[in-house]
Amino acid sequence: MLKIISSVLILYALACVFLYLKQRSLLFFPMPENNQADANAVWIKTGEENLKLWKFNQGKPAILYFGGNSEAVEENINSFRTLFEQYTVYLVNYRGYAGSSGSPSEDGLKHDALAIYDQLVAQHSSISVIGRSLGSGVACYLAAHRNVDKLALITPYDSIENVAQSHYFFFPVKWLLKDKFDSISIAPALHNQTLVLMAEHDQVIPLKHSHRLVQALTSARLETQLISAASHNDILAHLATQSLLTEFFRLSR
Repeated sequence: MLKIISSVLILYALACVFLYLKQRSLLFFPMPENNQADANAVWIKTGEENLKLWKFNQGKPAILYFGGNSEAVEENINSFRTLFEQYTVYLVNYRGYAGSSGSPSEDGLKHDALAIYDQLVAQHSSISVIGRSLGSGVACYLAAHRNVDKLALITPYDSIENVAQSHYFFFPVKWLLKDKFDSISIAPALHNQTLVLMAEHDQVIPLKHSHRLVQALTSARLETQLISAASHNDILAHLATQSLLTEFFRLSR
């Protein structure tokens, strides 16, 4: 019996070590570079890294888009071009993604978001932000540290730590995780006009984590909507999502 218990404990410890060492490959899934997108590629230097953004439309206000952890952001160009006609739109390729240099990490993505904002703000009358999935944490961080006009969060979470604990409940995620993206801790500081869109059938970010974030947005001018029949990966394709985004970012509002 003692040998069995010892063997189980050793296997468990090895699994913890594996998760700790490989965690960023489990969280970040960089997309390959695409040079065929129907938009202008612009490059922004952020410290030692060089980031590739897709830029389209020509408007005085701007929208920054931070996508999911395995998202090819250029796939949104055609729909976003129509949805946000009054805005210049920038789709951010995270460091390590799709032509951007470096390797992704929470600190790196947050640093880059501030640097991108700081280099673009003088060119536009205002900057609004959309964050989807992983990008919702980047968007919240940026809105807490810079003057963001409107904030849209699509399939957001309270923290990556809490989401990971839901999926890996038998591991001590709190002690293993490097990139926690703790959006709920900064949520009370957000005063923006904020739209939160959740997917009814989200199996990646359980709805309880989105609801916890919503409950913590106590100072935001908040609108929330559950998109019926939507899943985590297809929510942007739903007409209800597109209609809500168009109305939320309408300049005449």
